Amino acid sequence: MDANTDSRLALRGATVAIIGCGGLGSNVAAMLVRSGVGTLHLIDFDRVEEDNLNRQLFFQDDIGRLKTGALADTLRRISPEVRLLETVARVTAENLAGLVGSADVIVEAVDGAADKAMIGNVCTTELPEVPLVTASGLAGSGSANEIVSERIADNVYLVGDLSSDVRDGLPLYASRVMVAAAHEAHVVIRVLLGYREP
Repeated sequence: MDANTDSRLALRGATVAIIGCGGLGSNVAAMLVRSGVGTLHLIDFDRVEEDNLNRQLFFQDDIGRLKTGALADTLRRISPEVRLLETVARVTAENLAGLVGSADVIVEAVDGAADKAMIGNVCTTELPEVPLVTASGLAGSGSANEIVSERIADNVYLVGDLSSDVRDGLPLYASRVMVAAAHEAHVVIRVLLGYREP
């Protein structure tokens, strides 16, 4: 087999857990499906709201639906062959490892700083062998070139500008959110293909 075939087989055989199916998670999921990742585990507790539509991969007729189900339907339109696991739950320090422990890579795509910190702590202490791709700093209208991908620990990758925050009153624009989502998705792909650096 050639390198291209090997790469496609590696992606098709992989499972990626995505915690949070909003602006980051929904767009990461679509890019991973388009890139040939075989199995996604979508984890979210929330429903689609109208103010999600400016940056999340949902549509007017999705409003009120669970994000996991609405996103799964869209992903199946992209690739009917993709295997999708849906978990409607809020992740906690107690249930996180059990939910994502069988994944090849974990994507953190949640909003709250406390939840991000909890996910980072649990993954690095209880699942240190599973790569974690996380994000910090994608709000506002700053240059897209400020968003970077870095390996900050052995199996932890961080995407963002590391400073901008919606809590500072900065809005979320689809363009900047999707730049960060593309970074997260591409880090996942590189990790699945055996690269150590983003």
